[in-house]
Amino acid sequence: MNKKESKQENIRLGTHGEDYGSWMSNPFFYIIGGIGVLVAVLAFLSFYVFHVAVLGAMFAVITIALVVLLVWITWIRWQYAFGGGGIMEQVHMVVLSHLDYDGQGKILEVGCGSGALTIRAALTWTKAQVIGVDYWGAVYNYSKALCEKNAASEGVASRCVFQHGDAKQLDFPDESFDVVISNYVYHNIIGEDMHKLLLESLRVLKKGGVFALNDDMKPKLYGDMEDFAQKLRDMGYQDVRLIDTAQEAFGSHHRAAMMMLGSSRLLVGRK
Repeated sequence: MNKKESKQENIRLGTHGEDYGSWMSNPFFYIIGGIGVLVAVLAFLSFYVFHVAVLGAMFAVITIALVVLLVWITWIRWQYAFGGGGIMEQVHMVVLSHLDYDGQGKILEVGCGSGALTIRAALTWTKAQVIGVDYWGAVYNYSKALCEKNAASEGVASRCVFQHGDAKQLDFPDESFDVVISNYVYHNIIGEDMHKLLLESLRVLKKGGVFALNDDMKPKLYGDMEDFAQKLRDMGYQDVRLIDTAQEAFGSHHRAAMMMLGSSRLLVGRK
C-alpha cells in the first residue's frame, strides 16, 4: 500500500454527526411505498368488498412484488450509507486513489451532492483548495448549506467552497483547475450527450492537470467509451485509461449490478 492509499484508509467521514445522505433518495422510497399501500388496499377491496378473486389475486401479487422491491432498495440504501455498508466511501477512495496529483492548487468536483467527495479530497490534500458545484435538484435533500455544514464539522471549511452550478455549462474559464473529479453525476442529466458533458468538465482543467470522472457508463447512454478515450489521446491527453470501478470499488460486477451500478467505469488521465 502506498502512502496516499494509507492516508485514504485513515480518513473516516461522518464521525462527527455529519449528514452525507444516501444515493438512494427519499422520494423513491415514498413513491414505491405509496404505490404499495394503494395496491394493497385495492387487493383488500377486490377480495372482501367486490368479491372478485382474480382481481384480488393480481393486486396481491403486485403488492408482494413491491414489498420485495422495497426490501431490496432498503438494503441498497444501507450498503451505500456512511455508517452502514460504506460502499459510497469505498467508491470515493477508489476515485481519488487514481489521481497522480501533488496536492497543490485547486480541485473541482462536478456534482458534489452533500459534499462528501469534496471534503475527502480536502482531507487528503491539505494544501489544496477544493470547489464543489451542484445543481442541487429536488430529488435529493442536498444543498449548499448542508455541504458547508459538513465541511465545517470535518474541519475543512476554510479550504472548501460550494456553489450552484450546471455540469452542462460550468461557470469557470478554460483551464481553471489542477484537478477535476466527478462521481455518478452525468447519467442523471437526462437527454444530454455524455461525451459533451465530459468534455465540458475537461474544458476547465489546466494543461498538465489530472482528472478522474466516475459514472455508471451504460453503453446505451455513453456509447463506445474506448473510442472516446482514444479521441482524448488524439487530442493530446496523456495516460488516458478506463478503470472498471464495478470490480475495483464494489468487489464484483454482480455486486455492483445488485446495487444498480453494474456499468461503473472511471475515466482518468492528464490533459
